[in-house]
Amino acid sequence: MRIAVTGSIATDHLMSFPGRFTDQLIADRLEQVSLSFLADRLDVRRGGVAANIAFGLGRLGLTPCLIGSVGADFAEYGAWLRAAGVDTDSVRISETLHTARFVCTTDEAQNQIATFYAGAMAEAGKIDLAAAADRRGGFDLVLVGADAPEAMLRHTATARRIGVRLAADPSQQLARLDGAQARELVDGAHLLFTNAYESALLCERTGWSERDVLRRVGKWVVTRGADGVSLERFGRPRIDVPAVPTAQIADPTGVGDAFRSGFLAGLGWDWPEERAAQLGCALASIVLETVGTQEYKLLAADLTERVERAYGAEAARFMEPRLAVLS
Repeated sequence: MRIAVTGSIATDHLMSFPGRFTDQLIADRLEQVSLSFLADRLDVRRGGVAANIAFGLGRLGLTPCLIGSVGADFAEYGAWLRAAGVDTDSVRISETLHTARFVCTTDEAQNQIATFYAGAMAEAGKIDLAAAADRRGGFDLVLVGADAPEAMLRHTATARRIGVRLAADPSQQLARLDGAQARELVDGAHLLFTNAYESALLCERTGWSERDVLRRVGKWVVTRGADGVSLERFGRPRIDVPAVPTAQIADPTGVGDAFRSGFLAGLGWDWPEERAAQLGCALASIVLETVGTQEYKLLAADLTERVERAYGAEAARFMEPRLAVLS
């Protein structure tokens, strides 16, 4: 499957706070919050939702086309992605702005407070998705991830115009979208990705019920953290896929992106959707145990063992021939 992944490309500054944010909040003073959390660890990592998803697809043996806007400081990051199997030739380099920055602090309860600086991402609306498709000989699927809203809308319109299936993944940008924009991004999508909270926010933004959304999309994929993933389609029974148990939680950042990588790779190999979701959950568990979003090791034996432990020997045997090529 020829997959294009559009969205943010960023550098992550990840910090850890050895306490709980909620312990610092005063209930009757929330309208005037002024807090500073003393972090005891800082990790500077590569990130951005599109880059994370493309990286995972590349590591699984696909050659995704990454589409986003970055600054002149992208050279080293770009080389890293290309080494992982990602096509970066359609990434736009800004002449004036830096690559986007994601600054996130995580407390001991895995709550997060984050700030995102768009930087060069603000110019993503200047990218021509149709030209990228021509260069690659067409796309079978375009994932429209969190990006500058005008870029998300433009890529969605272009994909529809050139007849490419859409995977709508508005995620963090739902908070910035108005109702008309949210409806435009979702309506008619082949796939819709949200987490459980975003599902409720999407209904609030669009004014649609969950049933309304399901009438308008091919499949709605909802990640539910420790409760796994649900696959929903209008008029059909919901499929629930449990999460893969993890030995330890190091950092939740990028876990949802990793799931998307595994799920889309499985679809690209024409696997049943439940098997694709199981692979996505297995990859997500690896990222959950790793600090950073692209620093994980991907070994066939490890992935297969995780699948067998969570879903049984039959699932592991099904995936093993495809995963055996991983180094």
